Order: sequence, then structure tokens, then C-alpha cells
Amino acid sequence: MPADFNWAVGGEAGDGIDSTGKIFAQALSRAGRHVFTSKDFASRIRGGYTAYKIRTSVGQVRSVVDRLDVLIALTPRTIEENLEELHDGSVIIYDGERTSMQDAPIPDNMVGLDVPLKRLAEEAGGAIMRNVVALGAACAVTEFPIENLDSALEKRFGAKGQKLVENNKEAARKGQAYVTDNYDHDFEYALETTDNDYVLLNGDEAIGMGAIAAGCRYYAGYPITPATNVMEYLTGRIEQYGGHVVQAEDELSAINMALGAARAGARAMTATSGPGIDLMAESFGLVATTETPLVICNVMRSGPSTGMPTKQEQGDLNAMLYGGHGEIPRFVVAPTSIDECFWKTVEAFNLAEKYQIPVYLTADLSMAVTERTFEPDAFDMDEVEIDRGKLVDEEGLAEWQNQKGQFQPHAITDDGISPRALPGTDDGAHMTTGLEHDELGRRTEDTEMRVKQVDKRDRKIETAKEREAWDAREFGDTDADTLILSWGSNEGAIIEAMDILDDDGIDIQFISVPYIFPRPDLRDAIDDAEDVLVVECNSTGQFADLIERDALARVDRINKYNGVRFKADELAEEIEQAVSSPQEVPQ
Repeated sequence: MPADFNWAVGGEAGDGIDSTGKIFAQALSRAGRHVFTSKDFASRIRGGYTAYKIRTSVGQVRSVVDRLDVLIALTPRTIEENLEELHDGSVIIYDGERTSMQDAPIPDNMVGLDVPLKRLAEEAGGAIMRNVVALGAACAVTEFPIENLDSALEKRFGAKGQKLVENNKEAARKGQAYVTDNYDHDFEYALETTDNDYVLLNGDEAIGMGAIAAGCRYYAGYPITPATNVMEYLTGRIEQYGGHVVQAEDELSAINMALGAARAGARAMTATSGPGIDLMAESFGLVATTETPLVICNVMRSGPSTGMPTKQEQGDLNAMLYGGHGEIPRFVVAPTSIDECFWKTVEAFNLAEKYQIPVYLTADLSMAVTERTFEPDAFDMDEVEIDRGKLVDEEGLAEWQNQKGQFQPHAITDDGISPRALPGTDDGAHMTTGLEHDELGRRTEDTEMRVKQVDKRDRKIETAKEREAWDAREFGDTDADTLILSWGSNEGAIIEAMDILDDDGIDIQFISVPYIFPRPDLRDAIDDAEDVLVVECNSTGQFADLIERDALARVDRINKYNGVRFKADELAEEIEQAVSSPQEVPQ
């Protein structure tokens, strides 16, 4: 696509790579360009390679691709790491006064711009602004109006004083002027701007925003990559609506605090990642058996154990579906795009309270840390609906009292959903134990009551299957011979891969599944297709296993588990290869 442009900045952790990328992404979005970002960072505070990549276009972009047009290389390793994505005419901006390129020479077919980033930054007020000088240089290369960069700098540094803002603006202009004055070259990367102004948001932020919109008023969590940004987004914002954020001492405390808040009547939430889910497993069972509505956000990363904390993977599916001792009813909701993170978070809170059940809301690292542009009306708060389920007040309490006038919070019901009275409700006082209990919530070992309570809790799932629309998102040609199934953040890459394949005459039907349990019935679509491919970021094909079990049919699998997300062009090649050379059925 001629309007498609790919930019990156790379260096070591601690070099301000993330803030530099965010500034440029914000500037591009304010200039009316769509943005899709990608991060590569190490699990350390300083040292280790890190990069921030931006793909931008005047049209929508949903994925990253194997192409870099302009690279800001703060270290020689940056060139080495990105060499395969660079191409004829790629521009590499570096500081020859600080970085020797002897170990990573710039190929002859590319354009190297030696810009004294540190020296120019010092002239503007401080060496710390060298990355902003590089952004100014990138503006010169791309003919990007530096005024758009100004607005992003004001947003980033405005709270720290106008002098700092002006110093950064000067630093950017020095970088721009240096390239203009010293390099007479036709770079051919002029970036078109429009009058549009987009919202720039990542998945963690969308989840936090959705939680507030849904009425969440209590969040307890322990910092863990890549879920920490959910807590960071809520901090300082949820308080404006009467809510609270609590940083617990560990994941066990976090889920128990959230459980307590939910029992008290607040919409409550916790968020964590792989190891935290393991630690929360025991309390997860307590949430379910006490029939407490709670949303547990799991932002997946590479595992097992501590794995690779800053790398992509979708390996927690089985843990969310089956984790915990005993048999625990639960919902597993998996947004497939950043804007869906907002809407599915709202839905997760409604499901939790309507069915008094724990809900796993799961994203993955790629979705969590990726910023993408949206139209401002993509998050219309007027469309948010809140359903608190079977809450009873003093007037409705009598229906749920026994002959002694005692409220029965675990009454046996046809739909599996018992009444719920919030603390302070007159005549609604009750207790609940994590042991098996009777309708009053008191411990019991009565075998008949045990069966009734287990069956009642299980009926919630059947009721939900009947009452809720467990739909999937469908793309492409419904009559195509090839069907692709996937979940989570793979959606954008698959949609763009379909565009590539369409140009090659290959028609695809794609079903993106946002509900893992319960999940939509896909048997008819699978039966109608000649080739069925399941795309996911894990090694064993956990979602593919579910599909095969549901449909009693074998599917082909495209798996990636090296810690890097799928890219559109890479995925198009894999799909084409899978269709032309289907996997053999094992004997």
C-alpha cells in the first residue's frame, strides 16, 4: 500500500524508547493518520535490546508487517535486530559521535543519516532530549509537519512546565534542520495528513476504561507484566467516580481483597498474568462456590513459570478453562481487538453479576501493549448497559425466605441463579462459607444437599447458553472453501493476511471467536469448509483441541510460540502453504 509507512526506534532498555515511540504515535494520530504499534522489550529496567515500531497509514492498519522504512538506531544492535525488515531505500538515523557502526555497517542500498543527536540535544537544553532530536530528523525525512509533533510534546511534558516543552520543541527543530541542511536527498516518504483526529489506545487502557464504564468501583492487584497497565490506567481515574485502587502485597491478597469488595456489593476486579493466575486458583474456587460475582483479567505472556515476561503467547487457555481443584463453573471471555477490550469488559461485569459467577477476561501481551487509533465514537458511553442481575431489596426479600423468615442466599432455583441481597438490606443478613453449604449458606455434609447445590451452580452455565448471544465475528467469503478460526489478538493480522491472499485469488472465510466458554457452535461452518485452519500463539493448539472436540473433526493448525506476534505477510504465507499442502492425518 503506497500510503503505508513503517517506522521504528531501537536501543537499550532505559534509553527512553517507549516514550519516544508514544510521542511519535500520538503526533501521527493527531495528524489524522491511523496508527498500529508494536513493542519489543526485555525483562529488565536497563540494558537489553528494546524497540518501538509504528505502522501508519491514512487507511486503517490492524497488524505489523516485515518492513521498516525509517529506523532510529541508538545502538548498532538495533540495525542487526532489524536488518531483515530493512529494504532498498530504508533510512537509518544514528549518532555517529556516540555510536560506532563498524560492528553493524549500514548496507549500501540503504540511506544512513549521521545526526549528532546528543550534541544537538545539549544545545537545546539537555542530552536527555536526544531522542526528540531524532524525531525531528524523522520529520525532515518524511516531510511530516513538525507542528503535529509539538502537540504531542505538549501532551507528554506539559505537566512538567512550559520551559521543558519549549526545550523539546527546540530539540526537534534542531534535528529537522540538521537533516534539511546537510542531506540533499529525495527520501520518497512524504507522509500525508488529514483533518481527522483519532483516539490512541492500547488493550490494557481499553480494559481499564471499560471497567470504569461498567461501574467497577474496586480494583485490587499486584504489579506484573503485562497486566500492570490496567492498574496504572485506573489509578487516579477510578477515584473520580468514588472507586478505589489497592496495590496488594501479592496475587493471593489481590483476589481475596477483590472478593471481599464484591461480597460487600461493589463491582470489583483484579488483573494479573500467568504466574498470578496460578496463585489465585484456590481463591478462584472460593469465588465460585460462594457465588460471588468477580471479574479476573488475565493478560497472557510466555510461560510456564516466569517464562518470558515481555513476550507474546496464548498459553493460558487450558488454565482458565480447567484451573482450580474440583469442578468450578466459570465464563472465559476473550476480546479479539482493542476496542472489543472495552466492550467485553463491560459485558464481563454484567455476566458476573447476572450469573453470580467468576469471569475470566483474557487478553494477551500483544493486545495489551499495542496502541491503535480509533474514531472517537468507537467508545460511546451511551451504549453501555449495566445489568446487576437478581438483586433483591427489602420488598422482594420475602419470596426468598424460609418458614422461619431467614433469607436463603443459595436457594435452589430452576435457572441456577439464587437471589442476592447486598449488606445492609433489612432482613437480608446471611452468611456464606467456602465449605459446601445449604440454602442458608451454612456448612453441610448432607449428600442430598451437596448434589442439589452442585447441580444448581452448574445450571447457571446452561441458563447462560440459552439466554446470552455467544456470537463470533465473521469476515470474508462465507462460501469460501478455506475456513480460518482464531481467538484473541490474532484477528487483525488474519484480516490483513486475507487481503493479501485475496490479491492472489485465494478466498478465505474467517471466524474470530471472542467467547471461549461458553463458545459459539461452529459445527456447520466447519462441515461446509474443505480446509479448516486454527491460528493461535501456543505450541500445542489449545483452542484447536476445543474445536476438534466440539466438531468431532480434525483441523489443521498454525501455531507460533517464539514470543513474537503474528505478522500479516508472514501469516499469509503460512495460510497459503497450509492450503496448498494440507497436513496429513496421523495413522
